[in-house]
Amino acid sequence: GLSVLLRVKSELRRHQKTRSTIPKIFQDVVRRHPDKVALICATTDERWTFRRLDRYSNAVGNFFYQQGFRSGDVVAIFMESRPEFVGLWLGMAKVGIEAALINFNLRSDSLVYCVTASEAKGVVFGGEVAAAISEVDERLGKNMAKFCCGDYDAAAVPADTRHLDPLLDVASNLPPAQIPAKGLDGNSSWDLLFHGAPRGTQPSHFGLPSRRKEYYRIAAFGYYAYKMLPEDILYSCLPLYHSAGNIMGVGQCLIHGLTVVVRKKFSASRFWDDCRKYHCTIIQYIGEICRYLLNQPVRESESQHRVRLAVGNGLRPTIWEEFTKRFRIKQIGEFYGATECNCSIANLDGKVGACGFNSRILPNVYPIRLVKVNEDTMELIRDSRGLCIPCRPGEAGLLVGQINQQDPLRRFDGYVNQSATTKKMANNVFRKGDQAYLSGDVLVMDELGYMYFKDRSGDTFRWRGENVSTTEVEGTLSHILNQTDVAVYGVEVPGVEGKAGMAAITDPMAKVNPNVLHQALQKVLPPYARPVFLRLLPQVDTTGTFKIKKTRLQREGFDPHQTSDRLFFLDIKLGKYIPLDECLYERICSGKAAL
Repeated sequence: GLSVLLRVKSELRRHQKTRSTIPKIFQDVVRRHPDKVALICATTDERWTFRRLDRYSNAVGNFFYQQGFRSGDVVAIFMESRPEFVGLWLGMAKVGIEAALINFNLRSDSLVYCVTASEAKGVVFGGEVAAAISEVDERLGKNMAKFCCGDYDAAAVPADTRHLDPLLDVASNLPPAQIPAKGLDGNSSWDLLFHGAPRGTQPSHFGLPSRRKEYYRIAAFGYYAYKMLPEDILYSCLPLYHSAGNIMGVGQCLIHGLTVVVRKKFSASRFWDDCRKYHCTIIQYIGEICRYLLNQPVRESESQHRVRLAVGNGLRPTIWEEFTKRFRIKQIGEFYGATECNCSIANLDGKVGACGFNSRILPNVYPIRLVKVNEDTMELIRDSRGLCIPCRPGEAGLLVGQINQQDPLRRFDGYVNQSATTKKMANNVFRKGDQAYLSGDVLVMDELGYMYFKDRSGDTFRWRGENVSTTEVEGTLSHILNQTDVAVYGVEVPGVEGKAGMAAITDPMAKVNPNVLHQALQKVLPPYARPVFLRLLPQVDTTGTFKIKKTRLQREGFDPHQTSDRLFFLDIKLGKYIPLDECLYERICSGKAAL
């Protein structure tokens, strides 16, 4: 592990000295093998060579520069995963334009919030989401430039939309004129590549800026930690608006020259067929994908592939060995980290269930810690000196990383929203006067130094591969219900990845109609953010500062044996909430009810 950290730091230092940028590093890859396949779209079987990706991205940069966009301007990208997605943000980066990568599941208020919060001056959207853009067109502002990429139907898009594809066909595909640039060490707007995907439904800290050094650090970390090779072919069905797909996945293409196969949306039934067809040697996963694959009937292709490495996060210990044995995967590359995170860790030796390792013998080489927090409030617990209290082996604690702005592996550059940045930092953590990044995640370390993911703390939980913001869902529900007190939290469902959303709603007069509520939620929340369970109760308990107490609610979950409150379950086949009794509870827990 130490050798990987030193290698990544060394490579970063080298690129900083030569003032390299991601587009420049990509240019070197193009020069080495212009005719090698860079990207394959499994949905259409279309193959893009490095030369084609380079020329397309040149055309993008030249076109948007000619349209008056300049370094530091933001253009939103709202479309499903395909090679054009990569070419768009890469081309914008070549002239210093930042791309705001928008989750293509968002609709209505959430979509408007993310586009406007990014301060985008234009939006490029795929034809497949034209209806979503048309619905919010007036709320995006009169000055928002709109471009449609892919299938174009003039009747289905806002009147002032321009079809981007023919415009790029006539734009120059020569390298854009030289723009004054900072390298991987820069902090100017040029240093920003794109604003990352939302970490919630309407995240207050949308606009997570992915800087060039962070992009390089994450991609290089995966490459060297898991001994990837330029000859490898990586299969990624993760969305490209998210850092896992766009950096850990596509980053291997742009920086190290791997061929990467992308698919518009994940398909469990086509997963191994794709891997066999395209001779993939590496796959990307999130825990939910692994479970979906295990739930598929046995098929011939699952044992006739060349995959040697599965890299990702969230693989549950309970299915880890079953997954590796059934699908004949030699190595699991489980890791923990986020784009802005300065405390990334990785499981390099396949320790079942571990998301990473940090030396207990030499802890200061990579100064990260698990520190004690209040279980109810997630506030840091401090000792008599005012410092945080380290956890002992076996104790759950918040993962934090000491900040050093001079060290490329330990710096923290924050979010577009300054208040969100402040919330992710704490002072006097390891020693007086220091600063640390607060990951927001609870982990446990064993006696040897292996770390295990326990829970996502605070105001988010993970469901269907997405981060759900409890505060935003609470706000949406409360607004629909005329400012009723609402508590939203994640609950564990046996055998299911992540946590299902549950909302406890104050309803002393039994006036709430769950299905009227569901109809309203369909218009304002993406499917993964809609509560799977409802609990209607006389009142919700609050602290002295009026914060809703969720610990007891989470502990009782959706078990009708634990409460006499009215419980409801969102039946996706019926498309409505139905009463949750003991019989239905048993069906859900045994995996017989579809979630």
